[in-house]
Amino acid sequence: MNFEQELLLLIKAKFPLIYIVSQEEERVEYVIKQINEIRLKRVLYLWEFLNGFGNLTSNQAAKRNPFEAISTVNGILPETPCLILFKDFNNFFSDISIIRLLKNTLLNLRNQPKTLIFISNEKVVPKELEDKFVFLEFSLPTLFDIQKEISRLLEQLDQNINQGTYNLLCESAKGLSLEKIRYVISKSIACHGQIDSSTLSFFLQEKRETIGKTELLEFWTPDKGLENIGGLEDLKSWLEKRRAYFSEAAQNYGLPVPKGLLLIGVQGTGKSMVAKAIAHDWALPLLRLDTGRLFGGVVGESEQRIREMIEIAESLAPCILWIDEIEKSLAMGTGGDSGTTNRVISTFLTWLAEKKSFVFVVATANSLQTIQLELIRKGRFDEIFFLDLPTLRERVNIFEVHLKEFRPETWWRYDLNELALRTNLFSGAEIRQLIIEAMYQAFSEKREFNNTDLFNEIDRCIPLAKIDSDSIQKVQSWVKSGRIRSSSESSKNQGI
Repeated sequence: MNFEQELLLLIKAKFPLIYIVSQEEERVEYVIKQINEIRLKRVLYLWEFLNGFGNLTSNQAAKRNPFEAISTVNGILPETPCLILFKDFNNFFSDISIIRLLKNTLLNLRNQPKTLIFISNEKVVPKELEDKFVFLEFSLPTLFDIQKEISRLLEQLDQNINQGTYNLLCESAKGLSLEKIRYVISKSIACHGQIDSSTLSFFLQEKRETIGKTELLEFWTPDKGLENIGGLEDLKSWLEKRRAYFSEAAQNYGLPVPKGLLLIGVQGTGKSMVAKAIAHDWALPLLRLDTGRLFGGVVGESEQRIREMIEIAESLAPCILWIDEIEKSLAMGTGGDSGTTNRVISTFLTWLAEKKSFVFVVATANSLQTIQLELIRKGRFDEIFFLDLPTLRERVNIFEVHLKEFRPETWWRYDLNELALRTNLFSGAEIRQLIIEAMYQAFSEKREFNNTDLFNEIDRCIPLAKIDSDSIQKVQSWVKSGRIRSSSESSKNQGI
C-alpha cells in the first residue's frame, strides 16, 4: 500500500488526527490536494503560523495564534466534511493549553467528518498525544516518480537526450527530493545550457551535500578494488557470486537480494578495505554510517535519526552501507538512557532482517565479546566472515600488492618469499607500514630501499598478535568450531 492509498484509507476510516513526517512539505500538500480533488471532494483548509487560515478571511485571530487555530476548527459546522492541514504545528506542542484543547477537540471530531493533518519534517509529539495520532512517513520519490519528473522537465525545457543518459540521470537522482532534482537540472542548464551526461556530476555533488547535511552518513568514493587486497580467497569468491545478482539471468532465476556480511577479525587485516573495495568493484555508492551521531539528547530524536538513515539508504539503493566497529557503536544499553539505545538497535535489527531493497550492509568488528547474539544470528547478514592473520602464501601476495604500488617497475627485485617467512603473525596493515618505514629510512640516506631495510624493520616491529595473543586465540577458536566462516580456506588451521 503506497502513501496515497494509506492516507485515503485513514481519512475514510475517520481517523481524526494524522501526523505526516516529510522533508517535502510542498509535495505532501500537492498529493493531499490531488487526493481530495479526485476522491474526497471535501472542503480543504490550510493553516500556517504567519497567515493563519488563508481561505477563512473572516477569521484573522488564527494568524500567529495556534490556540485560536484549533478553536477555529471547533467553529466549523459539524456536518461540513473537511480536511484541515497544519504546517509546523509541532513547534507549539509544548504549550499545555494547546495539548488540553486538542484533547477536548478530539472528542468532538470523532462524530464529525473532519480530519486534522499535521505536516512536519520531524516527529515531535508530546507523550500525552502520541496515542491520539496516526503517523505516516512520506518517503522520498521512487524511481517511477523521478522518471516522471525528469521526463516532464525535459519536455518543458525542450531537451532531447538518449535513453542511456536518461536512465543514468534517473538512477543518479535517487535519494533526492523532487525540489532538489529541479534545482540540479536548473543548475546544469545554467552552466552548460543543456541536460546531458555532464548533469550526472551535479547530481553526485548534490547527493554528497544532502547526505552530509544529515550528519549520519558519509559519502565515500573508493579508488581500489579487491585485487588490491592480498589473500582472502574464500571471501573474494563469495563476493563474486553475490556480484552475479546484477545480471538479468540472476533476476530471472529468482535469486534473493543479498543482505550483507559481518567481518570479524584482527585489527589491520583489511576489514574496512573490503567494504570500500566491494563498492568499487560493484560500482555502487558507498555510505559510511557515523553511529556516534545516531544518539541525540532530545526525547525521540535518536529513534527519528535511525529511521532517517534507513530511509536515505533505501532511497539510494542499490548501495553499500558500511558500519565500522559495530560492536562498539551498537551495543545494547543497560537502561541508563531510558531504553533509547535498545530501541534504536531494535529498529536497526528489524530492518536488517526484513529489508527488501538492495542496501548491502558491510559491518566490521574487532571482537566477539561485546557483540549481541541478536546481531550475529542468521537472517541479519548473509554470512559472517573471520579475517585471520595472513598465512604464508597470503603474506607473499600482500607484499607483492604493496610493492607493486610503491615500486611498479622494480617490485620483482624484492625477496617476497623470505619477507613472508619473516613476518609470521603480521597483519596486512603492519606489513604495509614496515615497507613505508623502510622507504623513509632509505630516503633519509639518499638511496633506494632494499631487502635489508625491510628485514631490519621486521626485526624492530612487534606485531599486535604477540601483544594480545589471548584475544586473537579466542576468536580463532570460534572459527575452528564452525560458528564463523574463515575468509581464507588455507587459514582455518592457523594458530598463534
